[in-house]
Amino acid sequence: MCSQRLNSHHAPLYEAMVAHHKMNPISLHVPGHKSGQGLLEEGERFLKTVMSIDYTEITGLDDLHHAEGVIKEAEELAAECFGAEETHFLIGGSTVGNMAMISAVCGRDDVILVQRNVHKSVIHGLMLAGVRAVFIAPDIHPETGVATSVPLEIVQQALEQYPEAKALFVTNPNYYGMGVNLKPYAELLHAQGKMLLVDEAHGAHYGFHPEVPASALSQGADAVVQSTHKMLTAMTMGAMLHVQGPLIDRAAVRQLLAMLQSSSPSYPIMASLDLARKRMHTEGKAWLEQGIAVVNEFIRQLDKLQRFDYQPRGCQNHTNKGHNNTTDPFKIAISDKTYTLTGTELKDRLEDQGIFVEMTDGRQVLLVFTPATSRADMLRVIDVLHNICLEEPLEKKELQRPISNILKLPYYAQISSPIAFDMRDISRAREADAACSTVSVQEAVGYRSADMVIPYPPGIPFLYPGEVISASIAEALRQLAASGIKFQGTQFGQTHKLKIYT
Repeated sequence: MCSQRLNSHHAPLYEAMVAHHKMNPISLHVPGHKSGQGLLEEGERFLKTVMSIDYTEITGLDDLHHAEGVIKEAEELAAECFGAEETHFLIGGSTVGNMAMISAVCGRDDVILVQRNVHKSVIHGLMLAGVRAVFIAPDIHPETGVATSVPLEIVQQALEQYPEAKALFVTNPNYYGMGVNLKPYAELLHAQGKMLLVDEAHGAHYGFHPEVPASALSQGADAVVQSTHKMLTAMTMGAMLHVQGPLIDRAAVRQLLAMLQSSSPSYPIMASLDLARKRMHTEGKAWLEQGIAVVNEFIRQLDKLQRFDYQPRGCQNHTNKGHNNTTDPFKIAISDKTYTLTGTELKDRLEDQGIFVEMTDGRQVLLVFTPATSRADMLRVIDVLHNICLEEPLEKKELQRPISNILKLPYYAQISSPIAFDMRDISRAREADAACSTVSVQEAVGYRSADMVIPYPPGIPFLYPGEVISASIAEALRQLAASGIKFQGTQFGQTHKLKIYT
C-alpha cells in the first residue's frame, strides 16, 4: 500500500502540467501543434485549451512507462483511493488492461475460464496470448432476457473439470449494471491457487457509497480493470488497471502495458485520471449521494407517467440483501410497458429531442446516469417522455406483446470444451477461399466455427471462432433460425449456413 506522505487533495501530475504551462515555455519538442499554436482558427474554440497542456515526456513531467516522479505519485494515490496495492494508468481504455491481464496470467496453450458474454477486447487478449478458453454460460435475467453473471456452482464444476485452469475472467457489472458479489468467487479460486480477473469497466464508482455495490478489489479480485471515463470524470480512453495479492506477476503486467500502450501517451488523458481520482478520494461519497438523489427523483417522476417500465426498480436495496446479485442504481433501462414503441423507436423519439442514450437492445433503452448528470438534464428527459405519453395515447393502441425470445430453447453448453485462440486464425480467415467453407448446419457438425454466431436477443455468443460445432449446437441453431431469431456476427440468419475452418 501507499506511504503516509501521500496527500489525497494533491493531483501531482495535473499540477505539474499546470505549473509547466505557467512558465510560458517555448516548445522545441513534440507534439507538432506546439501547445495549440498550430491549430486552424476553426479548431481553437474547442481544442486549444486542452492542447495547451498536451505535453510529452519532458523534464518534470515523468514517463508513464518508467514512472519515477509525478506519474508514479499519481498512480500511488489512485491505488490508495481505489484499494489496490498497485495501479497503472491506461490511455487505451479498459481494452489494453484486459489484454494485459490475460497475457500476464496465461502462456500459450494455458487454460483460462471465461464468462461467455465478455467484451471483444477479452477475445483479442485470448488470441494474443494463444490460450485455450473454457467458456462458462451466464445466467439470464428472467424479465429482460439480458445476460448477467456466471453462477458460482458452475464455476466450481468448471474448476473440477479443468483443474489446470489458471484463472477465472468475469465481467462485473455488465452494461446494464447487473452484477454479482464476487467474494465467494475469489475465495473459491484462491483456495486452489487460482486468480480472479475482473473487467469492471462500468464500476469505477463501486465501493464509494452504501447505495452502490462493493468494488471487485474489496471482494478479493487479483486484477481489476476500470474504465474511469465511463462513470467517473476521466477523458475518453482513460482507464486504470489495479492489482493486489501475491498471485499475479506484477513485473509481467508492467512489461505488457509498456508493449501494448502507446510510447507517446496522452498527458491530458492522464491528467484527467489524476483529477478523477482526486474527486473520488476527497468527496466521492458526497458526489455519489448527489447523483443518486437525481436518479431517485427521475424514478419518482417516471412512476407518475405510468407508461414506462424500468430496471432496476429504484435505487433502494440494490444489493438484494440475502442474495448474491447486485445492481448499479445509475443504470436505468426503460421500456414501453404497452409494447407500442420498440426500444429502437423510443431511442429515436428521444434523439429527435436531443437526448442521446447509451444503447438499445430492441426492447429497452439504456440510460446511463452518473453523479455528473444534472437535475436539469434529468427533468428534460422526463419532459420528453411525458410528451411521448401525450402523443401516443394508450386507449388508441392495440397492445400486443412481442414474440418471446429463445430462452426456453436448447442453448449452448454451460461449460464449453477448451477453445484454442490463435492469431493465426485471423490470417486463415483472410484466406477464406482456401481455409474456410460455408456449409449447411448439418454439414458443419464436427468442424470449428469460423464465425462468431450471436443470437439476438440475448446477445451472447453461441459460437466463437474456433469452437467445435456439436450435433446439439447444430440442432439448436436450426431451431433458432426456424423461430425467426436474428443473428449478429454472421450471415447465418439469412442463409442458414455456417462458415467453418476446413
